[in-house]
Amino acid sequence: MMRMGKQGIAWVVGAALLWSLPVQAQDQKQERVVNFYNWSNYMAPGVLEAFTKETGIKVVYDTFDANETLETRLLAGKSGYDVVVPTAYFLQRQITAKVFQKLDRAKLPNLANAWPEVTKRLAIYDPGNQFAANYMWGTTGIGYNVKQVAKILGPDAKIDSWDIVFKPENLAKFKDCGVHMLDSADDILPAALNALGLDPNSTKQPDLEKAADLVGKIRGNVRKFHSSEYLSALATGEICLVVGWSGDIIQARARADEAKNGVEIGYAVPKEGAQMFFDNLAIPADAKNVNEAYELINYLYRPDVAAKNSDFLGYANGNLASQKLIDPKILNDKTIYPDEAMLQKLFVITARDPATQRVINRLWTKVKTGR
Repeated sequence: MMRMGKQGIAWVVGAALLWSLPVQAQDQKQERVVNFYNWSNYMAPGVLEAFTKETGIKVVYDTFDANETLETRLLAGKSGYDVVVPTAYFLQRQITAKVFQKLDRAKLPNLANAWPEVTKRLAIYDPGNQFAANYMWGTTGIGYNVKQVAKILGPDAKIDSWDIVFKPENLAKFKDCGVHMLDSADDILPAALNALGLDPNSTKQPDLEKAADLVGKIRGNVRKFHSSEYLSALATGEICLVVGWSGDIIQARARADEAKNGVEIGYAVPKEGAQMFFDNLAIPADAKNVNEAYELINYLYRPDVAAKNSDFLGYANGNLASQKLIDPKILNDKTIYPDEAMLQKLFVITARDPATQRVINRLWTKVKTGR
């Protein structure tokens, strides 16, 4: 969902210098631009600058950290963006709302590198894979400060269950060292439903209310609901526990290692199961720079570029050919590229009808405000 996340630190990479374009009939060609709207913390440094250097296309890069933010702009129309990155369950209903244009695969030769397993799962949301190509995918789980956990729970303690989050007496142990949680009903409520033994995709109001009640009981132990600030806070030791997106937590671990600040970060996919999400590249129906959009998506699907992004972001990508180039430390990490046993624990979320979504939004506001 990230998600990365998904207002936080954004890589402002659209200011790359343009190379001079040839002059025709004593007039310069019009500047080529692509307007790209992506999750925060969701692009390796240098990737978009390299794209501009190679193609002459300037990237105007903006970021968001919630699917709702993107959806509001898309549904209002005239968003001004040429490439956007919706998560699959939002993509599903946005396709129904006709906010995207079908992809012309002849203009995307690098889609030959797509990973069939990911493409098949994405087709649940986008039948025939007509409107989107997977960018990155990951899980929603528990990130934690290894030393703080050992100090609080003992050296042999394991973080491997949603019980550490959803049992108030357990989460209370981490209140003083700092707990964050995604500001995302679509991540937290399904996790709560799953922890209760209910269908994570349930649309039954009594089930949703039970999930919201469960989160409401632990709300007093959560310092902040936010979908991007936790990355930096976890890396610096400001917090010790978060329910967040896998890649963001892996990025936090890399930042802590680079800073040599003594913070050691772990990530757990709870044994009860966790959500698997897909973030995808799509072109809005009213995009103005369509040719440039295709060039950008095709570039991001180059195996070397996809590998560079996965290495930096700590997310798996939908490009099978890139796996030969990904750092083995990333590729062999089962919390990033799950094995078959872990894949069996993962569930996906599908689009809800508008009435159910309104219920979820109301319950989430109640959870966060306590009212």
